[in-house]
Amino acid sequence: MSATLFGSLRRADQRRWAEAYLLGLLVTQGKKSVRRMADTVSASPTAAQSMRQFICISPWDWGPVMRELTRWAEGHGPATAWTIGRAVLPKRGDRSVGVHRYFDPFSGRTLNCQLGLGAFTCIGGIPVPVDWRLHLPTQWTEDPRQRRSVRIPDTVHYRPLWMQALELVDTLAAHDDVTPAPVVADLSDSPDAGLFLRALGRRGYEFAIAVPPALQVRLAVERPPGSTEFATARSLLSSCGTPDDVRVTRADGRRERIRVQSALVTPPGSGTTRLPERPHRLFTELLPDNRTGPLWMTNLTARPLADVASLTELRAATEASVATMARDFGLLDFEGRSLPGWYHHMALVSAAHAYRQLTPPPEIQHRRIYHSPRQSRTAARAPRQRSGASAP
Repeated sequence: MSATLFGSLRRADQRRWAEAYLLGLLVTQGKKSVRRMADTVSASPTAAQSMRQFICISPWDWGPVMRELTRWAEGHGPATAWTIGRAVLPKRGDRSVGVHRYFDPFSGRTLNCQLGLGAFTCIGGIPVPVDWRLHLPTQWTEDPRQRRSVRIPDTVHYRPLWMQALELVDTLAAHDDVTPAPVVADLSDSPDAGLFLRALGRRGYEFAIAVPPALQVRLAVERPPGSTEFATARSLLSSCGTPDDVRVTRADGRRERIRVQSALVTPPGSGTTRLPERPHRLFTELLPDNRTGPLWMTNLTARPLADVASLTELRAATEASVATMARDFGLLDFEGRSLPGWYHHMALVSAAHAYRQLTPPPEIQHRRIYHSPRQSRTAARAPRQRSGASAP
């Protein structure tokens, strides 16, 4: 795997330290600090310094690595969906790139953190991370001093979350040898969900998107010219007729029969162009005690409702993958502050998670990178390097 992923790295020492960092993420127990990983995979006294320089300073492009990771993952089977997941990375202080105060709707707390958006390709129901965007609030993009301090390139500017999610989808779709898959994302807390839906539709993507209950929609029925009859998504569904009984596949593989309320609607923004209005399906699961689940909007109206409802279960599977990356693969353990360093770390964490998810455990080999006594003594006397790490 490492030879495939890191073939774009120009120098042999970069490829060696990429493999060492990847191995460290896979086999180091507990916190994946650079020091702990270096002690696990190398006997050199300067291994930690070299690994840190490789991630934080060495000027290698992570884009080709993520493209190769996408090809490698989809070589294990066709993607059933592309999902967008969020990674909330708590931080102390305010010097790490992108750190800001963010209200996390899932925990109900306001956190000092970095916020990453990840694109996942789902192989056999397993979400595999293949690309990332770090959300940069305007206090980072509009302050020249801040930009210089964390090496934000001139080409990077502020983008709202929905636009960054769209960039992730466009990047996946641009791969020559990747077949487009339905997009699954949760924008139930975003006032810009309608913008995301329209952008996906204009590009011809299939999708199932969780939308806010207050999203304005209307039934897809004949109406007099100039009539609007808009209502909130929640109130419109509550006024619909008899629900459907469908059999869905849960994120853990269980088959379960549920009740689903749905309606054909015209999406937000319809009527603003001369293009014909294509009906979308708005639906939600009816839970016990008269409660309802998230509201979903999809343009997959020709598919059975059971298939589309099963597709939305991949949201929970993606959240579980992010949690696994945080617990087992060092997602939260990046020690640097720069933007390139963050993307380097996320590329290697994604590769480690993908390898463990798609490769049988017996194929993971734990080997230390040993060196001769002469090499170790020479490395110990070597002056501190300023750029791309070279393997001892």
